[in-house]
Amino acid sequence: MADEKSIKIAVIDDELDTLSVLERLLGRESEFEVRVYSNPENGLDEVKGGNFDLVLLDIVMSQMDGIEVLKEIRAVNGKTKIIMISAYATLDRVLKSHQYGADDFILKPFKSVAKIIDKIKNILDVQQK
Repeated sequence: MADEKSIKIAVIDDELDTLSVLERLLGRESEFEVRVYSNPENGLDEVKGGNFDLVLLDIVMSQMDGIEVLKEIRAVNGKTKIIMISAYATLDRVLKSHQYGADDFILKPFKSVAKIIDKIKNILDVQQK
């Protein structure tokens, strides 16, 4: 179980609006420490260090394919939970995400931040008070 006071979440997405929304809304949760990366290579370097409990990772980014980022994270870090996010969800992308070790998949645009928070807490097995 993750420490309830310090759940470290990385959000890797090249869409600045998505980063801003997730940083603001997830940051409202007292136990979440959120860091955002618009450059997937920078986010990848940080996540490979093993400092995060969970990564929200976009699949389609202009600088680097999200599936490739996922594969690189999994090559060195099997513990960090990864939720793929995409506005361009095809069955092939969803299947590849799971094949390469993603824990879940969320469609953009996000309809409910509460559901994202619940999904994060469930994946990390955070006990609700």
